[in-house]
Amino acid sequence: MGVRRDLKRARRRTGLTARVGIETVADGHGVVREVRAAPLAPRPATGSTADIPFTNAAEAPDAVVLRRERQGTWHPVTAAAFAREVTAVAKGLIAAGLRPGDRVAVMSRTRYEWSVLDFAIWSAGGVTVPVYATSSADQVEWIVRDSGARHVVTETPENTATVTAATAAHSEHPRLWEIDAGALDRLTALGRDVSDEEVTGRRTALTPDSVATICYTSGTTGRPKGCVLTHANLHAEAANTVELLHPIFKEVTDQVASTLLFLPLAHILGRTLQIACLTARIEVGHFPSIKPDELRPALKAFRPTFLVGVPYLFEKIHDTGRATAERIGRGASFERAHRLAVRFGAAHLDRFLGRGKGPGPALYAAWALYDLLVYRRVRKELGGRLRYAISGGSPLERDLNLFFYTAGILIYEGYGLTETTAAATVVPPLGPRPGTVGLPVPGTAVRIADDGEVHIKGGIVFGSYWNNPDASRQVLSDGWFATGDLGSLDADGYLTITGRK
Repeated sequence: MGVRRDLKRARRRTGLTARVGIETVADGHGVVREVRAAPLAPRPATGSTADIPFTNAAEAPDAVVLRRERQGTWHPVTAAAFAREVTAVAKGLIAAGLRPGDRVAVMSRTRYEWSVLDFAIWSAGGVTVPVYATSSADQVEWIVRDSGARHVVTETPENTATVTAATAAHSEHPRLWEIDAGALDRLTALGRDVSDEEVTGRRTALTPDSVATICYTSGTTGRPKGCVLTHANLHAEAANTVELLHPIFKEVTDQVASTLLFLPLAHILGRTLQIACLTARIEVGHFPSIKPDELRPALKAFRPTFLVGVPYLFEKIHDTGRATAERIGRGASFERAHRLAVRFGAAHLDRFLGRGKGPGPALYAAWALYDLLVYRRVRKELGGRLRYAISGGSPLERDLNLFFYTAGILIYEGYGLTETTAAATVVPPLGPRPGTVGLPVPGTAVRIADDGEVHIKGGIVFGSYWNNPDASRQVLSDGWFATGDLGSLDADGYLTITGRK
């Protein structure tokens, strides 16, 4: 079982059990009320996330950092090639009139061009404003108007029509670029007379405190609010994630680490994981749909070693396996495999964590049988090389987590919000505890207020809502962000989310 070998090897090689300094603070009754995690990646004094492609190109120009799908084939993109493309598009944005600090809205599904645009916008000194491809004209109108975006990049003619209708009444219309109509080629051609030095100058003028992106919340309680995230916020999340999730990013054995991103890049989780992968020079591919029926063929072709998803995806994969088994008359076998997986996984993790003897001979024999009948088929559906996954957005059912662990796929759960630059807590690689959302990301503190609300502090916490000081004051106090979620901490500092305030 590859994932279990990786964990054992990681423990021997890196001593990750003592890798993160965790401090808990209890109240007078011995109940843990606060937990703090020491940073693994220091805050940079200079530079920005815009530098990542250029650092990769200078240090490892031939390293494959992305794969781009064309007509069913995944083609490698080297660090040097990606940096060249980012530079070319950044030149086009400058030629189109982009000024340092200007906002550029991007309305697109997850695809390679999104990544190029994100780094190109930063390299030209701009600020990326992501917009979901499914956004309504009313939502687009508000985001473009509130952010003051002077340029909008869309993916499809339908997106372009939505933006055109949404901004028709604006006194100043943003300049539109459409990916399907050759936006990147047009920008590249437009910027041919802009020098490399101009791009370098704008990029190196950025600091950790420069605004990188304005990400709008879902707006379930009124108008969407724009979370202002700096390059330091993105670094705190991505760099500490790489160091914390060492087995995923650095310790996968016998294969090149890779992931297929399918979460919307308008969601901060997808963006920060992409930055983390490029930081670690892990191969990244893009797929525009999270629908399991559409995603499965791409997973089989790309064959990732880890995935970032939401509980719905893992539930759907499990339920599809059950439905397939029932269709061929093996429904009862699948149910037995599920029950065994929960027992086997719990026993194996207990032994790994020093809390028990582990599975006995009978459990191992049963596992070998059901690995042949069920678990191997699950791995095949996910490409055959998958060992790890990160699940966020909502809690993952404990038994489902143990099912995948027994099948050879360890799912790390996390918890966070746009305001915390994605994950604020993550289940640590050598301390899996199904049912919780883990410990604070390194460099982060979590506390439980008197009313049970979860508060978060650290380098990942946003500084303000765009153009909305009143809303900012309501949730930010002395560096602590009040999440609106209710939770509890166990004796070791693991967080469990119990509801909404």
